[in-house]
Parts: sequence; C-alpha cells; structure tokens
Amino acid sequence: MRTLCASTLIGEFFVIGFAGLVAMKLDDASMALVWTVCGIGMALSVLLCGLITRPGGVQLGWALQAALVLSGFVVPMMFVLGLAFGGLWWASVHYGRKIDEAKANWAAQREAGEATA
Repeated sequence: MRTLCASTLIGEFFVIGFAGLVAMKLDDASMALVWTVCGIGMALSVLLCGLITRPGGVQLGWALQAALVLSGFVVPMMFVLGLAFGGLWWASVHYGRKIDEAKANWAAQREAGEATA
C-alpha cells in the first residue's frame, strides 16, 4: 500500500505546486498567502509518504484529498484535479491493501512449505 499511496502523494506535490503558480496570478490573494498554503500542502504530501503506514496516516491522506478538492474555490480546475486524485487515493488504499494481503498470504504459504520440507 505504501508504494501506491506514496506515488499518488508525490503526484499531488507537483499538482499543488502548479496550482500555486496559477493562484499566484490571481488578484484576490497575496503571494505570501498562496505560497504559505501551497507550501504547507506540499510539505504535508511529502511527509505523508513516510507516515502512510502509521495509525492515522490514511485518514490524513483523506484530509489532504478534501483540501485539494476545496482548493477549487480558489483555482476552479482543482475541483477536477482534486476529484481525480481522490479517486487515485481511494484506488491506492483499496488495491494497496489487497496487494499487501496477497503478499502476506504468499509469504505464509512459502514459510509453511519450507517448514514441511
């Protein structure tokens, strides 16, 4: 699960950075505010790569997905990108857990086979 989720989070790192470049051109927000918010989002996406297997890591990832969708109120295209990354996040968590379970089953079968041999 960690690999799939980390891949999604790194993709989000770049999307948040590019959204910051777009938001920087808006007249409504100051550049300092835009880059503070984007910097926090980018840092959180990278930090979550290491925290994903810890308790609460997946929930923090969902919070980041919600923030990405809500950023569409500032940069409208982020509604679409936020929903796309939300779908990728769901797939990463769902299929990542299935892969981890299959790996654990395979390792247990392999270990049981070696024990009987």
